[in-house]
Amino acid sequence: MTGQVPVFKLYGEDRAWPTPDLIHCESIAERSRLHGWEISAHLHSDLLQVLYIQSGHAEVEIDGQARVLDQSAVQVVPALCVHAFRFSEDIQGHVLTLAQPLVEHLGTALERPPLSQPVCYLVTDQRPRLDMLFATLAHEYGQHEAGRELMLQSLISALLVWLARQALAGERAEAFINDRGRNHLRRLQGLVEQHYREHRPLDWYASQLGLSVAHLNSLCRRLAGQSGLQLIHQRLMLEAKRNLVYTSMTIAQVADSLGFSEAAYFSRFFRRGTGISPRDFRNQR
Repeated sequence: MTGQVPVFKLYGEDRAWPTPDLIHCESIAERSRLHGWEISAHLHSDLLQVLYIQSGHAEVEIDGQARVLDQSAVQVVPALCVHAFRFSEDIQGHVLTLAQPLVEHLGTALERPPLSQPVCYLVTDQRPRLDMLFATLAHEYGQHEAGRELMLQSLISALLVWLARQALAGERAEAFINDRGRNHLRRLQGLVEQHYREHRPLDWYASQLGLSVAHLNSLCRRLAGQSGLQLIHQRLMLEAKRNLVYTSMTIAQVADSLGFSEAAYFSRFFRRGTGISPRDFRNQR
């Protein structure tokens, strides 16, 4: 994107809000068909959009973050987010656009309104429920029957509750994953404490924990800021430094106590980790 990002009420329109409602509802195909199935980068200053993609292929880019959707999903696009879409010609789904005052009004009943950040929720077993909700929204929007405004607000409130529940479920799942990850890390640290002198490879530790090496490394980097092997070497290095500072063991004896077959191997390991030899480290202290 270069130059100034255009701001529209609705994409491709310069005219004022097309209805007296604070709501606009249309199919995804209805507007994207007019633009070759591609909606170029733009933003809305005071409108929020919720896209329900039922089927087809969609490429979504929001604030520079891109993703491809080939299954049912609900995408939230808050106001002031720069967004762009590319759809397949068989796309099925709806676009619900809400004016910010309505969003704020309906969101006051929720402890944590779910529409402040761009987020995408994949839809699995709840698709029949969402199909009915959006179909009813589209029908009510297109009609002018008694109680239309109240019905629309009720349907949108139901959608906001669904979104809030998805956000809460995501937070709980993340907390569960983090708690489980910390438990794995504690177990790893316990194993390292028992076996660091044996120079076990990382895949041995992973097998003891019932994890793959890749998963264990990812967990260590996320929670400890370093790889699994670095954690093992860190414990070995700590013991080496203790022995060099607080005991009178020779370098060879320290190497042997830490499981190195030769003092030369230990010296190379120590120098890689500290930049100096074991003897110089001891002399400095």
